[in-house]
Amino acid sequence: MLQSFAAIGGGLVFAGSLIFFAWQYMSRFDAQAAGAGVLVPTAANIGLFTVFALHHSIFARTRLKTLVSRTVSPELERSVYVWLASVLFIVVCAAWQPVEGVVWSLTGALAWVLRGLQAGAAVLTVVTARHLDILDLAGVRQALRLPPSRPIKLDDHGPYGLVRHPIYLCWLFLVWPAPVMNGTRLVFAAVSTLYLVAAIPFEERDLHRVFGPAYAAYANKVRYKILPGIY
Repeated sequence: MLQSFAAIGGGLVFAGSLIFFAWQYMSRFDAQAAGAGVLVPTAANIGLFTVFALHHSIFARTRLKTLVSRTVSPELERSVYVWLASVLFIVVCAAWQPVEGVVWSLTGALAWVLRGLQAGAAVLTVVTARHLDILDLAGVRQALRLPPSRPIKLDDHGPYGLVRHPIYLCWLFLVWPAPVMNGTRLVFAAVSTLYLVAAIPFEERDLHRVFGPAYAAYANKVRYKILPGIY
């Protein structure tokens, strides 16, 4: 019973962290930052995101997942990861420091186009997550010992036929097309993007280890990692 509550709670915190990020990015990050400076808050924000990124990357590696499975249980390994990642992401968003300056500020039709891109990215994120199994991502399926919704295999259809990491592509279209790109948002968008680019080689190394030649064939078929035609 406790395991079930922990898993469901982790799934709710996971969803809540994404909602909290959206609210912060759309509202609090829009606050005027006159006099806040650039270097000091930027350094503080980089430090904040680095803590989250280290957990997100290190805990996602196969060896550490095996260690966590031995410490708690294999069924709760994903849930532990989700709990820690979600809480850390909430802390990062809540503690993010305002950075002075505005790169662009658009109104009218152009602003609505950018909002449309962000909304489309949010919808595509849900579609992409469904390809991966949302309950599995949140750790609920493992903890409740529910049967897989589909066989575990590489997916090369839909968004996964476009790029190898479509959720990362969605993230770029969530954080960059802001109608008002002030210093606060710019640092968040830039740091999170750099993290994704840096994390991909480690993630793909694990995928090669898990799927073997099948992943090499998939990578050969779907050439681009995040941005079609670019990277």
